[in-house]
Amino acid sequence: MKPSVSTNAPPEVGAALQRLRLARGLTLEDLSRIAGVSKSMLSQIEREKANPTIAITWRLANALGVAIGELLADVEKNVETIRVLDAHETPTLPGAHAGYILRILGPMELAGKYEWYELTLAPGGELASQAHDPGTHEHLTLLHGSMELEVGNAKKKIKLGSTARYPADQQHAIRNLGKTEAKALLVVIHR
Repeated sequence: MKPSVSTNAPPEVGAALQRLRLARGLTLEDLSRIAGVSKSMLSQIEREKANPTIAITWRLANALGVAIGELLADVEKNVETIRVLDAHETPTLPGAHAGYILRILGPMELAGKYEWYELTLAPGGELASQAHDPGTHEHLTLLHGSMELEVGNAKKKIKLGSTARYPADQQHAIRNLGKTEAKALLVVIHR
């Protein structure tokens, strides 16, 4: 008995990836940074010159805020009226080496304009940032624990429930000097 051979072609992940990326207003560089996949690899996938591994497909789906099946689907799905992302679908930037976890709460299509995150800092943890583009501002609301904010040469302790508003177009750092985990909502507005 001869084994049957499938004549179905694999899904065109590149077309779906490009459609989803463009629908969110992301450049290859944006998606590369968010997903942790090289820009050249993304370009090859979109041009159907390379097939992504399951791990890369999973990272791309998370970065785009879609189920992995949407990257493998041949046709565009109808847009849901209410789209709920489960916790495991929320893209996360782990900074374990520096003691922080940054969950990307805002939709990818607003990246580079308006961004919002849930920032969790371990005791002694720090999120240090280089200067963003001129005119960028951040808004940090402390939800749990205690944090210290340093912008340029200025330092301030942030109290529970308080919101700090500051220019982010200079070096800045958010630190947890306390003995328990601290959590905040961080909003970035680019000009």
